[in-house]
Amino acid sequence: MKKINFKLILGLIVMLLILSACSKSGGLYDDKGQTYRIATSSDINTLDSTLATDTVSFTIYNQVFEGLYTLNGKDEAVPGVAKSEPKKTNGGKTWTIKLRKDAKWSNGDPVTAHDFVFAWRKAVDPATASEYAYIMYDIKNAEDINLNKHDKKPKDLGVKALDDYTLQIDLTKPIPYFKQMLAFGTFMPQNEKVVKKYGKSYGTTADKTVYNGPFKIKKWAVEDKIMLTKNNDYWDKKSVKLDRVNYKILKDTQAGASLYETGSVDVAGITSEQVDKYKDSPALFKRLLASTFFLKMNEKQQPEFKNKDMRYAIAQAVNKKDYVNEVLGTGAKPFDGFTAKKTAKTPDGKDYADTVKSPLKYNPKEAKEHLEKAKKALGKDKFTFTLNTEDTPDSKISAEFIKSQIEKNLPGVTVKVKQLPFKQRVQAELTMNYSMSLSGWGPDYPDPITFLDTMTTGNAQNNTGWGSKEYDNLLKKANGELLQNPKERFATMREAEELFLNDAPVAPIYQKGGASLKNPQVKGIEYHQIGGDYSLKHAYIDKSIDRKTGEKKEKN
Repeated sequence: MKKINFKLILGLIVMLLILSACSKSGGLYDDKGQTYRIATSSDINTLDSTLATDTVSFTIYNQVFEGLYTLNGKDEAVPGVAKSEPKKTNGGKTWTIKLRKDAKWSNGDPVTAHDFVFAWRKAVDPATASEYAYIMYDIKNAEDINLNKHDKKPKDLGVKALDDYTLQIDLTKPIPYFKQMLAFGTFMPQNEKVVKKYGKSYGTTADKTVYNGPFKIKKWAVEDKIMLTKNNDYWDKKSVKLDRVNYKILKDTQAGASLYETGSVDVAGITSEQVDKYKDSPALFKRLLASTFFLKMNEKQQPEFKNKDMRYAIAQAVNKKDYVNEVLGTGAKPFDGFTAKKTAKTPDGKDYADTVKSPLKYNPKEAKEHLEKAKKALGKDKFTFTLNTEDTPDSKISAEFIKSQIEKNLPGVTVKVKQLPFKQRVQAELTMNYSMSLSGWGPDYPDPITFLDTMTTGNAQNNTGWGSKEYDNLLKKANGELLQNPKERFATMREAEELFLNDAPVAPIYQKGGASLKNPQVKGIEYHQIGGDYSLKHAYIDKSIDRKTGEKKEKN
């Protein structure tokens, strides 16, 4: 008898249930006209740009909001709501930006300089509790406002509307990458009238938000789907070719591939098992992303992690090469550092990440030696840690591999896997309510500081309990007095990162790869290494191409 593939049958059943449920809900999989359909494993957290912290949300923001500048396919900042390049004065610390007068919100209101002032003040206001407020600390008074220092209030932030269409920004120092920062989600404008109308409900549903990007959200059903339509109030709507963008939140990657096979979606992530199956398909799409993944170790909840040898033992116990090849298979690469490759170039043109030396390589022999030292110092032989991961089948497989490696290479250590929805996993980290967590970080702008800053003492993302005054001072120097001295600045950032890695508050595992099935008819997507993953403003569906072969269709 042939073996029955229960996993395949289950996947087909799930896919059929999804198709039948969604066909009743108004065309999520309908491909009429210019419609781009995506299967994604995670939902967005919020439509309030001051509260978002995750790549999924920032990717959606690229479609429905627009900042002063946007990123093109080369991650260069080009004018968005801004009419032109900024005028810099005061040694590069004062930026004056003229806004275009034809930019509108989806309710017809004009987008003005006041919308940026309002949103940025809101982001740094301690009452907002924005996890990303720190990204604005280079604006005058932002840090003091956010940390309740020196009696500074949101009105004291170094940003003002000189008139409806002129914005002035005062920085604490000249920032070489500030224009790219202005394209990032936290710097998006907000319509004050709409925010005040909905209060705490603003950004919680599609109809309690207004949009100024190429698209607007027609429907957002939490953990189910997000449906976008072309924004006819967008100033550059003539450049937007897609009429609709439909996201299906689907945690089962197998089912996503099944939906692709039936022509129900245009892109779907795939598992390592499926990469081989599609290796000769024109639909297979791989890319290395500038995001790193690592095990966060919480010294506050798990006191054993205060012991450096224990942290080293964990960091050296996982076979990263086997992990990316056997578990992921997505084009991901084993990684021993923190700042991802493709984030930034050094002044002499090298990839910054290649210049950093890390001791946190896979080495089971050294891992055992560190564990023995930890056992002796802590006075115990057995340890139990809980590893948080997401509630998707792929995440479960990943966590089980990491668990098996740690338990195999570290005798006496037991790892329990705890699966949580993406939002809850992130929230557990932010509130330091976890033991270990498989976490990741991607760049918000093209500079190593975008990674390194997250681990400074007191940073909202540094939820490990680790801190180093020497590390903090090195980064303060790199982001201050050395800004006009690139060579010494990069050397100082490298010194800080190597200090961090030698202390091992996190255990680096891999640099993210993206493997998916993508309809060859989809053209014009601009992919990013910083901020959200891509922009769809110039995307379109070329139906003259055969979906299965990727070749031009023959004319009858």
